[in-house]
Amino acid sequence: MRAFPSDGSEALLSAMAACGADPESPAWRELAWVMDTAARADPSVTRLWPGHGTRGQPVEATRWQQLADTLGELASHDASTRLALTKWLRNYPGPGPALPGSASMSPGSAPGAPPTSPTSPPIPPASTQPAPSPAPAPEPPTPAATTNLISGSSVLHGPNVQARDIHGGVHFHPSATPAPPPRHPVPRQLPPVTARFIGRETDRHALDALRAERPAHAPQLLVITGLAGVGKTTFAAHWLHEHADSFPDGQLYADLGARNTAAEDGPVSPATVLEAFLIALGASSVPSGTAQRSALWRSTTSGLRLAVLLDSAFTAAQVRPLLLGTPTGLTVVTSRNNLTGLRVDGASVHRLEGLPTASAVELLAVGGGTRVAREPAAAREVVRLCGRLPLAVALASAQLALRPHRSVSALADSLSRGRGAVDTLRVDGEAVMRTALDMSYDVLPGGSRALYRRMGLLPADRHDLSLLTALAADVEEQGGEGPGEEGVDSAEAADIAVDALVESNLLEETGPGTYRFHDLVQPHARRLGEELEDPGLRERTLRRFVDWCLSTAASAEGILTPSHRLAGHDLPAGTTPATPLDGPEEALTWLDTHRNGLMGAVRLSARLGWNSSCWRLTDLMWPLFLRLRPSEMWIEAHRLGLEAARRSGSRQGEGRMLTSGAIGLRDAGRYREAADWYRQALEAATADGDVRQQAQALSGLGHVALLAHRLDEARGHFEHALRLRESIGYRRGAALTRRRLGETALTAGDLATAAEQLRRAGTELDALGETYEATRVLALLGHVLDRAGDPDGEPGGGVRRLREALGRFRTGEARSEHWEARCLEWLGQAAETRGDREESVRHYEAARALLRRLSPEDAQRLDDRLRPR
Repeated sequence: MRAFPSDGSEALLSAMAACGADPESPAWRELAWVMDTAARADPSVTRLWPGHGTRGQPVEATRWQQLADTLGELASHDASTRLALTKWLRNYPGPGPALPGSASMSPGSAPGAPPTSPTSPPIPPASTQPAPSPAPAPEPPTPAATTNLISGSSVLHGPNVQARDIHGGVHFHPSATPAPPPRHPVPRQLPPVTARFIGRETDRHALDALRAERPAHAPQLLVITGLAGVGKTTFAAHWLHEHADSFPDGQLYADLGARNTAAEDGPVSPATVLEAFLIALGASSVPSGTAQRSALWRSTTSGLRLAVLLDSAFTAAQVRPLLLGTPTGLTVVTSRNNLTGLRVDGASVHRLEGLPTASAVELLAVGGGTRVAREPAAAREVVRLCGRLPLAVALASAQLALRPHRSVSALADSLSRGRGAVDTLRVDGEAVMRTALDMSYDVLPGGSRALYRRMGLLPADRHDLSLLTALAADVEEQGGEGPGEEGVDSAEAADIAVDALVESNLLEETGPGTYRFHDLVQPHARRLGEELEDPGLRERTLRRFVDWCLSTAASAEGILTPSHRLAGHDLPAGTTPATPLDGPEEALTWLDTHRNGLMGAVRLSARLGWNSSCWRLTDLMWPLFLRLRPSEMWIEAHRLGLEAARRSGSRQGEGRMLTSGAIGLRDAGRYREAADWYRQALEAATADGDVRQQAQALSGLGHVALLAHRLDEARGHFEHALRLRESIGYRRGAALTRRRLGETALTAGDLATAAEQLRRAGTELDALGETYEATRVLALLGHVLDRAGDPDGEPGGGVRRLREALGRFRTGEARSEHWEARCLEWLGQAAETRGDREESVRHYEAARALLRRLSPEDAQRLDDRLRPR
């Protein structure tokens, strides 16, 4: 480290003397900033500052000396203090007149000003007389009677006379102090902020935390990234305005996304920005080259407490020449891209998301007024359609303000039609959101643009990398603009294209190899796909998507419900490869994550007349329906699948759609319609001589009767189904029918028969390796035994089985939220029976939390149980 000069404290003391005694002068204000810098290295230095315990009193010379010595010593080992002192001494060099309290004094000095260097011994003048002046001059000191001796190391300050004999009066006429050069105004260039700034408290705290984590020796660089319209510039400006006191040397701003006046085909260059910044800081001349300007920029800003906002940056390379080199400054960059390359430069990145729903509704009310409060559901729908982006919500708010008689629900209807908020919300006729997204799209590489368009065509809200790889391969086969690059295979090409979309914030990674569009980006991508892709390629892209859904759903079915597989309906060779699934939990997670895309593929197949794909995909989604119980989706998919199976002439497909769809209707409480579907299935199976399908329909009719408390009818249907299944050796079906007979006995209060049937069913299912079905039977048996008071002589045997089943339903091969909720409710009942109200409430609340999403009607039952009694 370069040491502070040995005579630095003397130079500092001399400069202090030259600055006069006005504490409001620029010199003293800037010296106060130097003290602030020094105090970060050694807080004890503040006790030496005039004003610390000396308000209104003259300051002793020794205190000035101590301050100068301490700052000099601190500067010798602290770079920030050394830089600050060096800059201050350069701006305010000594020497100046000596002041009272020092070893030698100048006429006219003010009390309490800093002393001259103590190494200068006093040199008394031979004689002095007051100079003519409107005010009386100080009384001259008494001449010394001794010879003046000056050593070689002495430093003289102020007017002095050295002579052997002096006769007559000696008058000192100090020359007028030259006026200091005019100080350049401190730049305050941040964009103005709005009076109303809603939300963003969490984001503010996040930036504060990132700033606090910065190492003391390192320059700080913060990157705020996010989708167009998310409010990056407004947020950054507000945050920097809040911290303005931390940057007394100024705040600079540059819009890096602006057009370069020298070259209209690109954004503003770093050289242009550097020139403007250097001039703003008072540079009299600016070198021509970018590298030279960048070097001067770092030198000029060294030690300055300066904030720089670089707005709308395109690339890391555009930002690097503009970075500060001093730890006292802060650079904030906003960009639609993630600027991953700046992490190498020590950047901390904060991603800005849409506003919280409550804050977005508050913003909507700025223009909508009381209409927003009167229509809260419509207001929430408007902000959802706006993607909770501040720009889009503000435009919607402006539309309400311009049309004071328009209802919020009418605005919601308008935004939900056609191309949505992207094209509907306009300023001066311009669809600003579409323009912003067009700009992001235009700067993408060709391969990323092609993938963006084709992804937009798909009726899905999640996209797997395996599907995107298939789309990339398809494009290469067609020879169009695509993700591929010469010498790169389709997997690598898709990976490169996806990376560019993620970097530009048009695509978000939601999990390993899984991606999603923002709500407002999806319609933009779809519009481009529909406008720019030819019909043949559009159809091929959609076919790839449906085939991928079929192949991956078949893989999930084979893992989760292998017995449900429909013989003779294997997928043809060459179908789009499936996403790899590793085990039951991953398979169920995939079905849950992609449920909307799978349903989109069912609707698409029905609309395009791909009938076999429509009913086959619905049938392959059975584990999704069975484990996750999405009632409305279940019913809609099977209605479409039933119509498609009938159009395709598949009797087997028709039977599967009737029996599986009837279960969905039954679970939704539509018992009459469910029974009608089961009867249609029974008639078709009887006509076709399909015994297994007959038994399935009879079992379904029995379950509907059981739910309607027609117990004799239910028992008759189940016993008939059991005989048919045993006659064809269908062991799994027979065990499932015994489970139904056990449930019937439980409803009738015959707990012994119920336990016997459930034990037999559980033993058979365990032997067959049917983990999920065996766990359902285990839970039922635990509930029966608890109700019966554990008749086997095993205290707590019922509760033990319930807890074991609960653990299985929460993870792994038997995972099921529906049955998890049932186990929790039964455990709550068991605790309530024991008189343990606290445990019962805990179980009931956990069950209710699950059922509120799965089955609101069942959640109401838990509300009743939790009411105080």
